[in-house]
Amino acid sequence: MKTILSSETMDIPDGVSIKVHAKVIEVEGPRGKLVRDFKHLNLDFQLITDENGKKKLKIEAWFATRKTSAAIRTALSHVDNLITGVTKGYRYKMRFVYAHFPINASITNDNKAIEIRNFLGEKKVRKVDMLDGVSILRSEKVKDELVLDGNDIELVSRSCALINQKCHVKNKDIRKFLDGIYVSEKGTVVEE
Repeated sequence: MKTILSSETMDIPDGVSIKVHAKVIEVEGPRGKLVRDFKHLNLDFQLITDENGKKKLKIEAWFATRKTSAAIRTALSHVDNLITGVTKGYRYKMRFVYAHFPINASITNDNKAIEIRNFLGEKKVRKVDMLDGVSILRSEKVKDELVLDGNDIELVSRSCALINQKCHVKNKDIRKFLDGIYVSEKGTVVEE
């Protein structure tokens, strides 16, 4: 069944400016600017001002099927992530897990790449470049911890995934060999 008009709105916080142009949304805040393209979705985006003068983003779908109606909330969540990114930023923490051979990691290319050595005692050097806008650091307080910071949640989490995938145990029982680098904590750079 098709709904004639389904729509949802979201508040835009102070200090964040949003531009909408042909389903391309540009969010600018204190930490920088992020752009996201929603051209693949059959939705209408518009900026409105309510009676109190608050700016809002409105997303509508005309004659939407169930799938398209679900896409409205998804698009709002993506925009919400962009807003969080330009105001607070994203910080993911990763921990080294090893039973016997300690994993050595050195951060190169001014916090834009990491080299992983001695994983399971292997001689191979694993090199992972961060996606642009993501920086990687060793944690000062915690041993064997990496901190990845960035504004775009997708790029930060994908960088974590790249590091995690580089350290997969081959040809062994992975229930026993739990070595690797795993995401331990997800949060924002600016603490509440």
